[in-house]
Amino acid sequence: MVVTLDGPAGVGKSTVAARAARETGFRYANSGSFYRAISRAVLDAGIDPTRQDLVLETARRCLFTLKGGDLLVDGRPARGLQNDLIDRWSPVHSGIPELRAIVNQNLREISLTGDLIVEGRDMGTVAFPDAELKFFLDASLEARAARRFSQGVSGLSREDLRRRIEERDKLDRDKPVGALARAADAIYLDTSVLTIEEVCAKVVQEIRKRKSTGSQYNELRTEKKP
Repeated sequence: MVVTLDGPAGVGKSTVAARAARETGFRYANSGSFYRAISRAVLDAGIDPTRQDLVLETARRCLFTLKGGDLLVDGRPARGLQNDLIDRWSPVHSGIPELRAIVNQNLREISLTGDLIVEGRDMGTVAFPDAELKFFLDASLEARAARRFSQGVSGLSREDLRRRIEERDKLDRDKPVGALARAADAIYLDTSVLTIEEVCAKVVQEIRKRKSTGSQYNELRTEKKP
């Protein structure tokens, strides 16, 4: 079973997805971490981050796997993905259509090996349009900036973070491929008026309900076999 969580930056997707995965026994994949890991690999190698051909070459060489709740790149945990430099280049790289195709293919291959909760911007619309359960998380710009500031991973002021998130929103919505969008069949949750615990409880409840319905359907199919 695949569960998708989409939404703009700072709405709590990563926290909710990780907690829901722990509570349901699903594996968890943060699609943004794939792009960030690629951007870091490019920067660490001293490659010009504006060279799309070299960025794509780097991405094709990366071997992505999941182990527990960790993303592994070439067998090593992907660490240090949250900093201002990666924040600058990851949105640019994730806007490359060929790169999105590479990441989405990796995610689809990972989904074939067991239940998966995956979060991002276009998981329910592009990567997994046939996912069994979809959510779209949203929040006000002010609430998202406050959350990012409280995380303490950026040296930017709250107002600068607000402007950067606003710029990121525009970039995500204007992408020619994989633009931020709410799937028509996604459950909408406004996290600016709900606590993380409340959002997670709603997500887990829907997953268990859908899993239970699926199990009952499979049992009925088995009983009807001649």
